[in-house]
Amino acid sequence: MDATLDHTMIRVEDLEASIDWYGDHLDYVEHGRMEADTFTNVFLGPEDVHDEGALLELTYNHDGRSYEVGDAWGHIAVRVPEGELESAYDELMEEGVEDYRDPESCGGRYAFVKDPDGHEIEIVQRDHGARWSLDHTMMRVEDADRSLGFWTRKFEYDELPAGRWEADSFANYFVEPEGAADEAMSVELTYNYDGRSYEMGDAWGHVAVRADDLDDAWETLMTRDAEDYRDPESCDHQYAFTKDTDGHEIEVVTR
Repeated sequence: MDATLDHTMIRVEDLEASIDWYGDHLDYVEHGRMEADTFTNVFLGPEDVHDEGALLELTYNHDGRSYEVGDAWGHIAVRVPEGELESAYDELMEEGVEDYRDPESCGGRYAFVKDPDGHEIEIVQRDHGARWSLDHTMMRVEDADRSLGFWTRKFEYDELPAGRWEADSFANYFVEPEGAADEAMSVELTYNYDGRSYEMGDAWGHVAVRADDLDDAWETLMTRDAEDYRDPESCDHQYAFTKDTDGHEIEVVTR
């Protein structure tokens, strides 16, 4: 099944402020926009994003609503070149970005900042991909075996052995399509061993995968017992939605 990760959607309360923040601090440019009567979607990413690279979708609802982040959604992660973690973080601090978790507090391996809506953004070091391009999207799951099975069976994703990290109290598992480019985004599944549950919130929207043929992809998902959440017909045959075993929404699109 062709299912490259296409974008991650988050909801924002001030569209122009968010566009400016991502442009000023991560050098993101606008790659697409959809204006509707009640909402606006804007797609952002580095100007030189890879063909298999993912974009960030900002959704702004025109009714002025507020959102709850919840804890089922974790973060997006963006890339900087190897050896530039501290300098990149210092650059963001000089620009007035919130000092959330600096490299020293994270053992020099990564760091975190927050955008104007409180969405967490991890900074990781990679030897591939455009600077600040999306590396992965993290979501928390309540059953690691079930979640890994969902992604491997429904979407034919592979677990990345080099990405697995099992600690004393939690584990991280990374999944992505077989043969995906290094520059593609992956999904990070975080599993805490203490049996906790999570609140979804509504500030986090979804991840999207793109397929060559929407109807064929949807038929395959239904054959594999994926949840029939919003089928192509209900979405004017422009996209469709299923959900994973924890209720995270997954959009299927064509590009």
